[in-house]
Amino acid sequence: MAQPTHTPPQVCPNCDGHASVAITLGGRDRTGALRTITAHCPACHGTGTRRSLSVRRQVTA
Repeated sequence: MAQPTHTPPQVCPNCDGHASVAITLGGRDRTGALRTITAHCPACHGTGTRRSLSVRRQVTA
């Protein structure tokens, strides 16, 4: 029996699919863990994919 094929989502051109990263701030906290912050791609809002054209366009009358 044939399996349905799904088209893969389009990768965000700004982050190449790496939408979220952890950046070390240097140094460690009192427990010994690295201090990090998380940064998300502003274009895809951390999803790593591009929205389809039908969602991106707005209808104006």
